[in-house]
Amino acid sequence: MSLKSRQELTSSLRRRYQATSYLEKQTILDEYVAVTGYHRKAAIRNLRAESASAKKTRVWKVKYDAAVKAVLEQVWQIANRICGKRLVPLLSELIPALEKFGHLELEPEVRKKVLALSPATADRLLHEIKKKEKRSKGTTRRGKLLKSQIPIPTFTEWEEVKPGFLEADLVAHCGDNVSGQFLNTLTLVDVASGWTECLAILCKEQNLVLEGLKKGRLLLPFPLLGVDTDNGSEFLNEVWLHYCQQEELTFTRSRPYRKNDQCFVEQKNGAVVRRMIGYDRYEGSAACEKLGALYGVLRLYQNYFQPSMKLSSKKRAGAKVSKKYEPAQTPYQRLLRSEAVSEEHKEKLRQEYEQLDPLRLYQEIERKQQAFWALTVARVIKKEPVVCQEEKVPPPEMRYYRKSEKATRYSEAARKRTWRTRRDPFAEVWEEIEWELLEEPSLEPKEILRRLQVRHPGQFPDQQIRTLQRRVRDWRLKRMKESVGVIVPNLETLFIYSDQNQREQRNRKSNIFT
Repeated sequence: MSLKSRQELTSSLRRRYQATSYLEKQTILDEYVAVTGYHRKAAIRNLRAESASAKKTRVWKVKYDAAVKAVLEQVWQIANRICGKRLVPLLSELIPALEKFGHLELEPEVRKKVLALSPATADRLLHEIKKKEKRSKGTTRRGKLLKSQIPIPTFTEWEEVKPGFLEADLVAHCGDNVSGQFLNTLTLVDVASGWTECLAILCKEQNLVLEGLKKGRLLLPFPLLGVDTDNGSEFLNEVWLHYCQQEELTFTRSRPYRKNDQCFVEQKNGAVVRRMIGYDRYEGSAACEKLGALYGVLRLYQNYFQPSMKLSSKKRAGAKVSKKYEPAQTPYQRLLRSEAVSEEHKEKLRQEYEQLDPLRLYQEIERKQQAFWALTVARVIKKEPVVCQEEKVPPPEMRYYRKSEKATRYSEAARKRTWRTRRDPFAEVWEEIEWELLEEPSLEPKEILRRLQVRHPGQFPDQQIRTLQRRVRDWRLKRMKESVGVIVPNLETLFIYSDQNQREQRNRKSNIFT
């Protein structure tokens, strides 16, 4: 029995079922169950309902009002718009920091509700604002000579619970052109804690990349124990190998063409470097200094106020993979909980954390972004970037995955062309067209083309109407500028000229047809 037939039967039996006695209801119900195959309880519900679509809607009591939503949106903006699973564990750290520096003044009831939010509720409250809210060329070239001397790590060689083992990679700021010299970012990520350091490199040269590693090593709040890189020639060279052997560092490389071997640093390349810097091209020492200054502020914001989730377990049952993640924590929190970090390093981290204002860091990042983006090379930018005011949160559309407009044939710069690319089909008869326009200012291009087809059979096909319309439009606009008479509002259809212009028109008419 089809669904439509069951619905029709239900509608026909419902009134009779509701109006009969108890014994008759049993008979109707037995027949209804036998015909439709419904469970007896489901059949009773269907026949009791007043209509097939009648359903009781549950009215939920609003627990989180507009005040809670406003505070959550403000904190979410300052937290760099992270997802609810990362945002909620951070609220207990971020809200006290904002209150300490005077950026938030919450009532006790609102504060309690905000801290009691679940990740799903936070995402639901932020759904509307989220609704209102790119890849580049790779430059990695394989190293040729030293692969046999630099081992590939196995799953048991590195201790992921101990900070100090880093993954390193380069991000090229070359735009759409990999030729010449351009800036690069050396990204260093600690596998255990997620601590991230980004260093600005003037160009992809092995000695400059090694200098970036040395500088990043001084910024780390723990001793460097090992480095894992890809197979690029900027890493697999004698300079890097000699340095790691001299400093007794474990130096390993990933398997060729296996990006997941460096999953930690690849994730930060997108979530930190590309998200905050973008995909444009930058060159020169001035841009390198601006990028270094930006990273100096970004490292504090990223490591102290940007939580991430780490995989705790993974089980495979056939084709299904079940993953469990630890609660989201910042790199700073993971280092404080690590037994491998000395108490001296932890005390330095606490002192630095107490002096940091997350909102000021956020605004400082935006200002340095604007100063750095002004040095973009070889792109056409339609609008000037918005300058961030110190007292306001920066506009969201200017922050992430920046990529300026390409100067293509359809861009504004390419459209400014004054020369012809093909022969004008109306050049030989333009004087006739012009005379007719002077005689009849409201004459339509379609009528002009029809008259030309009569006078010159086979020379002007219908497909040339668009060209004629453009020529007539340009001619009328030109006459409008040269005319000394009165111009009525419809500029393209009617022009009134002085008596001197009319005499010139009559003289030209006689010259054309003699």
